[in-house]
Amino acid sequence: MAETPIPNQINLVVKDMEATVAFYRRLGLTIPDTDAEFQNHHRNAHTPGGIDIDFDSTAFARHWDKGWTGGMGVLGFQVASRDRVDEVYADLTGAGYRGQQEPYDAFWGARYAVVEDPDGNAVGIMSPVDPQRRSDPGFP
Repeated sequence: MAETPIPNQINLVVKDMEATVAFYRRLGLTIPDTDAEFQNHHRNAHTPGGIDIDFDSTAFARHWDKGWTGGMGVLGFQVASRDRVDEVYADLTGAGYRGQQEPYDAFWGARYAVVEDPDGNAVGIMSPVDPQRRSDPGFP
């Protein structure tokens, strides 16, 4: 039996990045500043439990998920390999679930795909990041 995807990320798509960061910092999350050019589009918080919480602008969400239609963002699942991303995506879309983003080699160095759950919520499937495969995001 193939390895089961493991939930490891919550990605919230937000309208006001600075207000969101202020709220979650007040709640106790550590959210470091990042490249000034990118701060309005993506921030990341690591939790003690090991789950990443990412915050992305609506413009940036449409950049990395061409099928994004709105909603809370993405519930992320990690798989063990780049090939496994393709296998899970094929299995889910083959079973009738809608694909938002076909598997592709993402600029951050992972293989990535997005499918919708029965309520239309986005579910990301991601391989481990390979720093050798990072590229320019072409955004902003």
